[in-house]
Amino acid sequence: MLLKDVRLIDGTGRVWESAAIRIEGERIAAVADAVVPSLAEETLDLAGKTVIPGLINCHTHLCLDGSPDPGAAWEGRSLTENVLVAARHAEATLRAGITTVRDLGGREGVDLGLKKAINVGLVQGPRMLVSGKLLCMTGGHGYLMGREVDGPDEARKGAREQLKAGVDVIKLMATGGVMTLGVEPGSAQLTCEEMRAAVEEAKKADKLTASHAQGTTGIKNAVRAGIDSIEHGFYLDAEAIDMMLERGTFFVPTLAALYHIIQGGPDSGIPAFMIEKSKRATDAQIESFRRAVEAGVRIAAGNDGGTPFNLSDNLVGELERMVVAGMSPAEALATANGNAAELLHMADQIGTVEQGKLADLVVLDADPLVDISALRQVYVVIKAGQPV
Repeated sequence: MLLKDVRLIDGTGRVWESAAIRIEGERIAAVADAVVPSLAEETLDLAGKTVIPGLINCHTHLCLDGSPDPGAAWEGRSLTENVLVAARHAEATLRAGITTVRDLGGREGVDLGLKKAINVGLVQGPRMLVSGKLLCMTGGHGYLMGREVDGPDEARKGAREQLKAGVDVIKLMATGGVMTLGVEPGSAQLTCEEMRAAVEEAKKADKLTASHAQGTTGIKNAVRAGIDSIEHGFYLDAEAIDMMLERGTFFVPTLAALYHIIQGGPDSGIPAFMIEKSKRATDAQIESFRRAVEAGVRIAAGNDGGTPFNLSDNLVGELERMVVAGMSPAEALATANGNAAELLHMADQIGTVEQGKLADLVVLDADPLVDISALRQVYVVIKAGQPV
């Protein structure tokens, strides 16, 4: 397949005003100013279109439905219904131009099964990295969908259980959060020692780690434990930022999650405790994001998809919040391309449009470097060489 006469934002920092992209099988065979088409290959003349690398959502929950109370919605359906809902979200996510996701918290093994179903072609969806059951303290944030652990030995065993199940990521809950009744976002939960034990097991298996970490103490505990990425990071202080810079820890700010809860408001059906906690944290979250960006912390995009009124397919909404908070459209786009691929240890495969990489491409009707919202104007999506 040959895509010709495209404006290409290749993810490396280069913008090609007119480029040709040849796809052979799953991979990009050539990127050039001009490629002579073969008589035998399919050729798409895309004059006036813009091509970008497939988007990467580093924090989503395909099992959650974006309703006012996603946990209650899950409990109100059968497992079969929930599987079908998750499959629908996966297809919508791919069609929105998101070709890879890191799913940070499934339920009842649905994320693991969905990944396999996508890989064998039973359903359409993005390439998935999955975390299975998150690890939390007894009664801690996320306990209704997680594996409760207390002490380093239990944390180590919990991580081993998830690795045995086939996860790609171990997720650890360093603090309380917004969507669990009775816990505080700023409070520390799993200890540094507990998280370090789980991180050690993940690293031995060459797997990724991520930490839900909103309060300052919990953030620092997670960074000291060797975590790959801090999720949310509402209350970053100067020391936490310095620690992340020193260790190369990524930051996935999920600005959209609180924004959509607050926008939904009390008449939307969102539980009052979620709205109240979101309002208390939102100013600190925006300020933490701005200071992290200014300091040079590596930012990767994730929208916490599945939370109230914030579906997995709306990664654009997260990038829009980044731009509102001060990033340029080019900087925001990079968080969902090259930066995200680096976080997932997949930069040799995805995140940029270069020869030899997987042919994950999004063709747009408009230019996202002018207006990041142009990412909503999807003309065609290509995942691993196959048009969606």
